[in-house]
Amino acid sequence: MDFRLSDEQRAAQEMAHDFAARELRPIALECDLAHAFPPDLLGKAAALGLNSMGIPPEYGGAGFDHVTQALIYEELAWGCAGLAATIMGTMLAAYPVMLGGTPEQQQVWLTRLADPRGTYGAIAITEAGAGSDAAAMTTRAIREGDFYRLRGAKRFITNGGIGDVYVVFATLDPGQGGKAICAFLVDGHAPGVSAGKKERKIGLCASHTGEILLDDVRVPAADRLGPEGAGFGAVLRFFQASRPMVGAVAVGIARAAYEAALAYAFEREQFGSVVFKNQGVSFPLADMAIQIEAARNLVHKACWLLDTGQDAGLAGSFAKCFATDMAMQVADAAVQVLGGYGLMHEYHVEKWLRDAKVLQIVEGTNQIQRLIVNDYQARAMARRPAAKA
Repeated sequence: MDFRLSDEQRAAQEMAHDFAARELRPIALECDLAHAFPPDLLGKAAALGLNSMGIPPEYGGAGFDHVTQALIYEELAWGCAGLAATIMGTMLAAYPVMLGGTPEQQQVWLTRLADPRGTYGAIAITEAGAGSDAAAMTTRAIREGDFYRLRGAKRFITNGGIGDVYVVFATLDPGQGGKAICAFLVDGHAPGVSAGKKERKIGLCASHTGEILLDDVRVPAADRLGPEGAGFGAVLRFFQASRPMVGAVAVGIARAAYEAALAYAFEREQFGSVVFKNQGVSFPLADMAIQIEAARNLVHKACWLLDTGQDAGLAGSFAKCFATDMAMQVADAAVQVLGGYGLMHEYHVEKWLRDAKVLQIVEGTNQIQRLIVNDYQARAMARRPAAKA
């Protein structure tokens, strides 16, 4: 096992950190409080390939492996997880195309997503009545010869309503559960596609989260990803790739909160000395450092499994669940270290606490991650040979 980063990975990490420090951190609080994403920011990120980092070079992307992508997402989230979430939307839309698209689909759609001028992408799975239970979705796909008509609404979608490219999941028959789900590549400006409600969230406020309304949207059969009924499997493969990246974002948030709390503990004086000399302050800071390192290693292992073509379902759930719970704990501890200052907007730690809370919910709640872990455990037990009498 070799934990050293390559020269290319270090360069990518430094580039992402410089971008986060220059473009994200200075405007993070302003954008958070305004619930706004600056219109020129996506273009700046796209010019550096930060929104299409995993797309193969032949389609205009950087072709970075999953470990490198995790390094970049950690740095962007250190700058601002809300702004990073909108930038990440392009890769969320790209993953299903990379995993299951035909060469023709990849040429058209990945090239569009990797446009250096910036493309808003989104993956549309969640509905008002289908969150954790994705197989319960009711958005319909009605076959009409060489086309489908999509009818329904998707909710709580990052970049939903502002996307240029959507990967929309819909069912041929709601009564068939996961067996009838299909995935479709949809132009965000096609007739019948419109924006619904824009949500105001507790955290990640700078990212646009909204509804996608689908009113008889005509989609060519050539833009269906995979065979009919293969959509649910595509959802599961997508989560294998996306959940470690959510873990990486959580590590970035936690690192930002930890660094702020550590600096404060060495600057703030009470009772004649800096508060770091008080074990009630210094021990929580030590715990923060330990937990961040543990979470980062879980994230990188899941990414390494993806990069080596192995099943990353269990490791991805480990990483997503542990890292996001960790970020919540670290941000909460950082607020406590700063005391009254930690409650104030201008010190940012309360923002990181709110951002961390969102990550415990998205890409499958952490209760769902524990169900997945238990499912792997149950299957492993079922494969064990029966004990001899």
